[in-house]
Amino acid sequence: MWVAVLTVLGALALIYVGICAAYYLLQERLIFVRFPLSRDHRFKFKGTFEERFLSVEDGSELHALVFKADKPSGAILYFHGNTGTLRRWGKQARRFTRMGYEVWMPDPRGYGKSRGRLSEDALLDDAWKWYQEVLKVWPENKVVLYGRSLGSAMAVPTAARGGPRMLLLETPFAELRDPAVFYFRWIPYRLLLKYKFPNHEHIKGVRCPVYIFHGERDQVVPYASALRLYAHIPPEVQRELIRFPKGRHSDLSRFPRFGRKLRELLVAEDANRERVSSRPA
Repeated sequence: MWVAVLTVLGALALIYVGICAAYYLLQERLIFVRFPLSRDHRFKFKGTFEERFLSVEDGSELHALVFKADKPSGAILYFHGNTGTLRRWGKQARRFTRMGYEVWMPDPRGYGKSRGRLSEDALLDDAWKWYQEVLKVWPENKVVLYGRSLGSAMAVPTAARGGPRMLLLETPFAELRDPAVFYFRWIPYRLLLKYKFPNHEHIKGVRCPVYIFHGERDQVVPYASALRLYAHIPPEVQRELIRFPKGRHSDLSRFPRFGRKLRELLVAEDANRERVSSRPA
């Protein structure tokens, strides 16, 4: 009997070790759900847009779309989520171009037309390079950084390193282990997770206003993770956590308050700034 029990336990242990090994080896495929596109792929979106390519030191070639607006008042550098390419995410730009913002939206390396080997350092460095490209066109006080889910891991360090007008985060995490816990709490994720993306550490260096949008029913990034990130924002920094009690991970845009708040931040505040700057001395 004991031999049978030990045999079963041994088999279960081997299966568990195998699952852990598979997670360690395949985690990039789980974190970065990438779909390559050929260089001659033609995007189809409403409005005017153009493609940008950027070569970096390690030989990688990065790709972004720049969506134009009529008489733009600023630019938004939008880092999208982990699943899909610009073919999927590009439609998000329409909301912002209608508010009078030019939108720069890059695909991370390995996504769409972007090429290159993945690593945490490379992704953060790529984000900074795109920020520098935007600054060739726009003054820094006219640039807004936007991070959507995994894109927050690019937006937060970039904001800490630079000085944008504001930082907008939609369904961000404090660190990557928070979503990992949600899905893989039964494995030793702390030991196995190669990517850390410690937003809660990077955000300590941010000095621009920070606005976080998060749903309390988020099934991917726990709401508690957004609370923890928010708690690490320096107390002297203007900040706000806009919560949606019935919001989940990918549906915040269906709530009218989401659009109203974005317009308040991007349009009304911009109009106020313009009125102040136009007052006679």
